[in-house]
Amino acid sequence: MSKPDRREAHYTAGETAVLFVDMQKMFCAPGRDPAHPEMNAEHYYFRRLRDLVIPNQVRILEAARTHGVQVLHTIIEALTEDCRDASLDHKLSNLLVPKGHLLAPPIDELAPIRNEIVLPKTSSGVFNSTNIDYVLRNLGIRYLIVAGVVTDQCVDMAVRDAADRGYLVSVPGDACATYTQERHDNALKAYGGYCWVTDTDTVITRIKAIGKAAA
Repeated sequence: MSKPDRREAHYTAGETAVLFVDMQKMFCAPGRDPAHPEMNAEHYYFRRLRDLVIPNQVRILEAARTHGVQVLHTIIEALTEDCRDASLDHKLSNLLVPKGHLLAPPIDELAPIRNEIVLPKTSSGVFNSTNIDYVLRNLGIRYLIVAGVVTDQCVDMAVRDAADRGYLVSVPGDACATYTQERHDNALKAYGGYCWVTDTDTVITRIKAIGKAAA
């Protein structure tokens, strides 16, 4: 199998997956996140989610499901009801979501369908506290499209860790969000060397090309 010579190489059938990071009810609906009680619906973060990020992610999700691209969701959720298995950092940050919490699942717009993979994590890095690398390799994935929240924390960790493990990572910047525009822009610049920073329209065009090639 030939090796791609650039991060923005075209996706290939059977080797491409989308990973949605922390797009769960607790962190994507105003007034739900106990760590940010001051953020209301008109805060920059929630306006960006509502007006840009969630609509773009829905488009990516629909394209992926239509054209045979694997879809994975990761959410912050402990394996225990008392969160005793959570990372020390999450305990110190009070970033605790008990097993089975009503706000743990992905938002309704991105709700997993039957047979879609959901990986609960207890750290910022999905590659550190789940078996995602094992799963992706079993699926034969080479190209990983990462979208979610927040751009400069859990998305950042997913991108860098995936790149270090040999995946070709794409990040549609308009399908990610953090708490300020400055933080978002700086994050994409900071880890742009680990991935292809692009946009939703381009990602969808590339996904649709997989379907055409397989037809």
